[in-house]
Amino acid sequence: MAISDGGGKVLAYLESRKNLTGCACGLVGLVLTFTSVAGPYWPVVVVGLYGAGALIAPPERPALPDFPDPSAQLDEVRGDFERLEAYLADVELPSAATARLTELTGLLRALLEPGWVAAVLAQDAEGVHALSRAVRQDVPEAVDAFVRTRWWHRMTPGQEPPERHLERQLALLHEEAQRLATALRETEARRQESHTRYLEDRNR
Repeated sequence: MAISDGGGKVLAYLESRKNLTGCACGLVGLVLTFTSVAGPYWPVVVVGLYGAGALIAPPERPALPDFPDPSAQLDEVRGDFERLEAYLADVELPSAATARLTELTGLLRALLEPGWVAAVLAQDAEGVHALSRAVRQDVPEAVDAFVRTRWWHRMTPGQEPPERHLERQLALLHEEAQRLATALRETEARRQESHTRYLEDRNR
């Protein structure tokens, strides 16, 4: 393994900018030698030019991490949303909570729908993160917490009904999703206004 690592480092250096620049400068030294400019000190000249070239060469720039682009992230969230819907279909909720959940999932589905809306959303990293958090964490946690708390409430009645918390949580999540949709609409409105100003300026 050590030999393999060492060989890889040698090969990497041979292909590096420092070595290539140094070799180019060393060739200049050889040319000076063949034209009798370097004289008897040609080895020193060649080595010196190689070293100088290696020093002035720009440093190697490591490759950037290959993170998925926002569109790929949305595809993953879309798949998770389908799994979330399958989970919610098996959960029994009170009618009021069901109505709020239907509104919320309808809005999330519209935001995730492939097309120009998703294309606009893909340009908003914070929006993608908020949508991902709602699908993967907030909604399933709210519903699961209600299911677990409802069981305890049946065992020990007299406490605040858990559906009130669920309804409030779903209302807050809907407000967040609505703010995201509003922000996307305003982005498109600014784009339209910008195009109008461009056309007006072009026709003056």
